[in-house]
Amino acid sequence: MDSMETRRNAIVDLINENGTVSFSQLKDAFPNVSEMTLRTDLKLLDESKRILRIHGGAKSVQVLIGTDDFLNRKSVRNIPQKQKIAEKALTLLRPDTTVFLDSGSTATVLARQFPNQSNLIYTTGLSCATELANLSEPTVMLPGGKLNRYSQSVFGFSAIKELESVNFHQSFLGITGYHSAIGFSCGIRDEAILKQTAIRQSDQVIVLMDSSKLELKCSFNICGLDAVDILVSDGNLPEEFLEQCRKHQVTVL
Repeated sequence: MDSMETRRNAIVDLINENGTVSFSQLKDAFPNVSEMTLRTDLKLLDESKRILRIHGGAKSVQVLIGTDDFLNRKSVRNIPQKQKIAEKALTLLRPDTTVFLDSGSTATVLARQFPNQSNLIYTTGLSCATELANLSEPTVMLPGGKLNRYSQSVFGFSAIKELESVNFHQSFLGITGYHSAIGFSCGIRDEAILKQTAIRQSDQVIVLMDSSKLELKCSFNICGLDAVDILVSDGNLPEEFLEQCRKHQVTVL
């Protein structure tokens, strides 16, 4: 996948995650891309009906046509990368432990391959919970909270309070972007706070990130590399980023 296609996919993901994004937010998220290029991207994405251009920004087509198939659409992108990440992450799972599994398409691929073993699994992803429901051994907990219909996930005060009462051996976290200036980030404030809660409650923090998320800056910070123990990726990471991981003692798989 070339850089232009990767960038446009990232733009669509950002718009879908937020519902509506202003042009200034897009410029903040893609600081190394010119305004002219971003406007061209929006024009072509609008023409291909992947987004809807509006005055001053863009809107997710899911706002107009519903969100039932949003995660399915997201899941068809970068399939080999997501599969590779899930296979690596599976090697980290231990039986008889308490695990937090984040929402998202990569987390869903991981949930689909979970072993049928004794674990207590908390997940905020509806699709993850559905996949895990096929297993007889794990106990699966879906925290109460507000539903984000774009990402098919649960978030908000109730979900955060529930996670604060649990001590996790491992947390598997998805992110929307990583930028060298701010660290890991996502586009929704409440989801960033929820991820931060899971990090604080975890003995081991594992981030699931494909290489297309690099140098993408979103609105709300989650954490820096210093809060992460293991980063699981598709393997296409630049040496500069790997050096930063070594500096912060982050194991990269």
